[in-house]
Amino acid sequence: MSVITIQCRLVAHEATLRLLWKLMAEKNTPLINELLEQLDKHPNFETWLEKGQVPKDTIKTICNSLEIQERFADQPGRFYASAVTLVKEIYKSWFALQKRRQRQIEGKERWLNMLKSDIELQQESQCNLDVIRAKATEILDSFLTKFSQEKNKQSKTKKAKKTKKNKEIYSNTTLFNGLFDTYDKTEDCLSKCALAYLLKNNCQVSKVDEDPQQYAKNKRKKEIEIERLRNQIKSQKPKGRDITAEKWLVTLEEATKKVPLNEDEAKSWQASFLKANSYMPYPIDYETNTDLDWFTNYIDDETKRVIILLGQIYFLNLALKLRTYNLIKYVYFTMVCSSNRDVNWLNLQSKKDRIFVKFNGLKEEIKNPEFYVCCDSRQLHYFQRFCQDWQIWHDDDETYSSALFILRSARLLWQERKGKGKPWTVHRLILQCSIETRLWTQEETELVRSEKINQPEKTISKMEQEGSLKKNQVTRLKKELTTRRKLNNPFPGRPSKPLYQGKSNILVGVGLGLDKPATVAVVDAANNKVLTYRSVKQLLGDNYNLLNRQRQQQQRLSHERHKAQKQNAPNSSGESELGQYVDRLLADAIVAIAKTYSAGSIVLPKLSDMREIIQSEVQARAEKKIPGYKEGQQNYAKDYLVSVHRWSYGRLIESIKIQAAKIGISIEMGPQPIRDTKHEQARDLALFAYQQR
Repeated sequence: MSVITIQCRLVAHEATLRLLWKLMAEKNTPLINELLEQLDKHPNFETWLEKGQVPKDTIKTICNSLEIQERFADQPGRFYASAVTLVKEIYKSWFALQKRRQRQIEGKERWLNMLKSDIELQQESQCNLDVIRAKATEILDSFLTKFSQEKNKQSKTKKAKKTKKNKEIYSNTTLFNGLFDTYDKTEDCLSKCALAYLLKNNCQVSKVDEDPQQYAKNKRKKEIEIERLRNQIKSQKPKGRDITAEKWLVTLEEATKKVPLNEDEAKSWQASFLKANSYMPYPIDYETNTDLDWFTNYIDDETKRVIILLGQIYFLNLALKLRTYNLIKYVYFTMVCSSNRDVNWLNLQSKKDRIFVKFNGLKEEIKNPEFYVCCDSRQLHYFQRFCQDWQIWHDDDETYSSALFILRSARLLWQERKGKGKPWTVHRLILQCSIETRLWTQEETELVRSEKINQPEKTISKMEQEGSLKKNQVTRLKKELTTRRKLNNPFPGRPSKPLYQGKSNILVGVGLGLDKPATVAVVDAANNKVLTYRSVKQLLGDNYNLLNRQRQQQQRLSHERHKAQKQNAPNSSGESELGQYVDRLLADAIVAIAKTYSAGSIVLPKLSDMREIIQSEVQARAEKKIPGYKEGQQNYAKDYLVSVHRWSYGRLIESIKIQAAKIGISIEMGPQPIRDTKHEQARDLALFAYQQR
């Protein structure tokens, strides 16, 4: 991953902010809400649901028909294009969520259809339980033998082509999935019952008689899960943002004047009241980096001295007129010391190298289209590079390609803040910028340029072979030729820095866990040797106390959310940035270790495996703490999860990817094995990734 996102605050005249707020809140957001509503009623909606996305041309056609209406008119062209793109992405994510829920329902129903009690299995197979257990043991032994043989074949033929037979082997990667597939294909009644017996007992032959109450409880639990998913899949489609709270007030008036018809209507009212609505308008996406103009306002020393002198004379005359002794003394002092570099009249020194940005489409709508960039000092160099890239391209856009800008895209949005006053003065205007870190240095830019130039080369050669071209094909050919010509010119102004050269046999395995968020093992995989281990305490060093503070904060917030849920009260209390800060510290330490040992890659576990890893870790702790007492183990596991809480593994992995991309260390993903110690998990994770190459 080489694309990261940074953000800054934009400052402008109040009139500029007012007009921009009205465009985004009173025109663009209602337009997006209307698009979402019309797509919901479209006759082809079910077809789109099966495909998983809405055609962009359909959204654009509806948007064009709405542009002529007075309430949506007079917006910049970029605002309409952003609305179309945003609506497409909203429905794409909603379709993906619906498909995921449907797959979960199908999987749970498949399990529920297989699940039968021991008494039902005996009745169906017409055999006693001992015969079923014997058949299950036979199937399990034969399957384990076959499973181990297939794994050995895979390890011997690492570079074998993935034929259809190999794909079948790869699909049965776990014992559970293999037994379930065999259950679906088996027709023999006794074998089918034996497989069902194995599956419901976690792929083991249990010697303990089944508890009917526990079986009924597990079955009912699965039925409840299916019911909840069915209710979720019937949930309302995307309705947009109610930034004026008009719908909320309508629901409130309806709830106070009449009694709900049924329980579903009462639940819908309650959900509407408890829902945390966003009162900020939808953002504006700028997908093209040339839609933003970057520049600085340089004030030379001579101009600065003139402005200072004029300001001093004005205030001196004012002070003499008002006969204010302190003001006369202060102005006289600044006039005497005007040659001193420390004088900062009207804050001109800080304004000397200010960065400004203009947005295409707003230049005609707004009288003062310049926005002043306020950013963190750690991100200032990125915005300075934006100015440099834009200036080079603007001076000679026929020579250099904007495809090599470090800025890829941008998003304009409002950040909600508490306070009294007009919304454009209370809330902050934020600009989020996606940048490609590989384009920072000259050497990495050359690598990206060579990658990008291959695409127009393929298109040009393919179109030249076709011979006669249509009018639109000729236009595209000219465009591709221009792109290739510009990409042939190296982009100037980039600093030179040698590329990171890591050893391919050195890997850094990062094991994730519950009580220890990250454990590192640096492995020489070629020699099967561990170079060093690092625990989370060693990674954080003097900042280790922040980890305990973060856990205490999680417990407090969890308790507050629990109290709010019991009282049916809204609760939007989120975590502070402490967890994110700890993630950055861990990511910096992990990347620093990788750089110290010249590691070729960092191996991270797949997030899909984290649930199994955490459950296995808690279960192992419970069995060790309370051996032989299952109910006590379950209570201990529950209390332990409440006290420790889960770490934000996705955020930690994202931080590691970002820091590794800045240096040039590649990232590999693999399944984290379940072992006794965290050191073994991190070590085996790295070794497994090396073997899978």
